[in-house]
Amino acid sequence: MTRTIVVSGRIAVIASAMALAGCSTTSGGQTAAAGLGTTATRSVSSTTYIAALQGGVIGRLSNLDIGASDRQRALEAEYRALEAAPGGQPVNWQGRSVSGSVVANAPYQVGSQNCRQYSHTVTVKGQPTTARGAACRNPDGSWTPLS
Repeated sequence: MTRTIVVSGRIAVIASAMALAGCSTTSGGQTAAAGLGTTATRSVSSTTYIAALQGGVIGRLSNLDIGASDRQRALEAEYRALEAAPGGQPVNWQGRSVSGSVVANAPYQVGSQNCRQYSHTVTVKGQPTTARGAACRNPDGSWTPLS
């Protein structure tokens, strides 16, 4: 099998999604692949995915003072890391005066759900702050954080 690594662009996301396509969750006899582009994934909007993260792990950083658009970028990066990034591969994002990096570990099973631990480092005015957490994938393709 030949692998081509692309540093940026959509090809990397597609390749990552294909790498995770073997992961699946089972609920009520239905199976949903953990990769992007599944039937369940296509039927739900990205707003739904971001809302399901319930503020993500960055929501746990009470001293984090960033704008709504930067927070949206951060949550989208969390979703992309959970959904498609290979374990240990950072998903970076850049805002106005803030940047961040989300790193998800390899998926693991909890019951019938795929889950991942992950960390999110946000840098504001040169000061990095890291939050850690875990989330499990729902049959509709969204991710719910574990408490």
